[in-house]
Amino acid sequence: MPSRLLTDTSASSVVAGFVAMLTGYTSSLVLMFQAGQAAGLTDGQISSWIWALSIGMAICSVGLSLRYSTPVVIAWSTPGAALLIGSLPGVPYSEAIGAFMLASAAILLCGLTGSFDRLMRHVPGSLAAALLAGVLFQIGVAIFRAVEVQPVLVLGMFFSYLAAKRLAPRYAVLTALLVGVVLAALYGQLDFSGFGLRFAVPVWTTPSLSFASVISIGIPLFVIAMASQNMPGLAVLRAEGYALPASPLISTTGLASLLLAPFGSHGIHLAAITMAICAGPEAHPDPAKRYTAAVWCGLFYGVAGLFGATLAALFAAFPSALVIAIAALALLGSIGSGLTQAMQQPSEREAALITFMVTASGLTLWGIGSALWGLVAGILTLWILRARTPG
Repeated sequence: MPSRLLTDTSASSVVAGFVAMLTGYTSSLVLMFQAGQAAGLTDGQISSWIWALSIGMAICSVGLSLRYSTPVVIAWSTPGAALLIGSLPGVPYSEAIGAFMLASAAILLCGLTGSFDRLMRHVPGSLAAALLAGVLFQIGVAIFRAVEVQPVLVLGMFFSYLAAKRLAPRYAVLTALLVGVVLAALYGQLDFSGFGLRFAVPVWTTPSLSFASVISIGIPLFVIAMASQNMPGLAVLRAEGYALPASPLISTTGLASLLLAPFGSHGIHLAAITMAICAGPEAHPDPAKRYTAAVWCGLFYGVAGLFGATLAALFAAFPSALVIAIAALALLGSIGSGLTQAMQQPSEREAALITFMVTASGLTLWGIGSALWGLVAGILTLWILRARTPG
């Protein structure tokens, strides 16, 4: 198989794999760092988190792509990381790890039983999209609050993002990040005193479970992963003409997530955006050889994961306004897509709107976060509006 890989590889597939890896890291790595900081995790725990995700993505992307000769790209749960920014603080880390494992076990069970499609039919797509948009909305609007603190830095990143979005959309987030780093350097806001080239060291955390962590982290993490990543990921593959069975893909990522959770992994799943980069015609003119782009993406993930401690220290050197701004810019597309999908069905529009509003409110009731309350509110609204009136 390795010899076939080298024969099928082209320069464009290597570039596509590298761009996919770079897109994945620059668009959402900051979310894990922000969630870890908000929860008071140590640098070692954050670097272990990055290591676990990266190694899982590397092994699954390479293994599945070679197994099926199909560009299967695995990514960490970006909306899941966004959820954790609000849900992780105040929850003991061991209980959060237990919730990660519970969500991963549920995904594994869905894969093994083939119940993925049947399960998702019970959660209307509009409500799942509204839930995703609501989770991400709080992070998205943070960029405008950051303008009050450091207007030059944040506005410079914002307008550079818009310019790049028009000229080179694929590199818009990366452009904004580079502009932000340059502006922060000019204003003397970078602190590299703790930065150095270091390998990541896995940190084991013994899991525990609590009702609050299961409800506020485990269940929403499961729903978001299945609805906002696995479903779109399969859609990307099938849109490009790759008819793979869902069960082995879901089972593999669920098992990998379960095994890596004690080291910090909150979940790895099918990618959508980076999958599209590797599965599209730019990766290779021959669809049968595009799997090589996903394999290279996985190899690049592995290299990056080994230096998870370096990546964590790098983001620690940035000013908080830069971290907030780049996270918000990276999620604009997901927020817009979620709102668009949420409002498509007129009969479900009001329920989706309520789901979005409750989730975006940040409501916490009885120790349960707004993500689950938003989903409950939306389903209840839909049930009431669809109930037949007597007579």
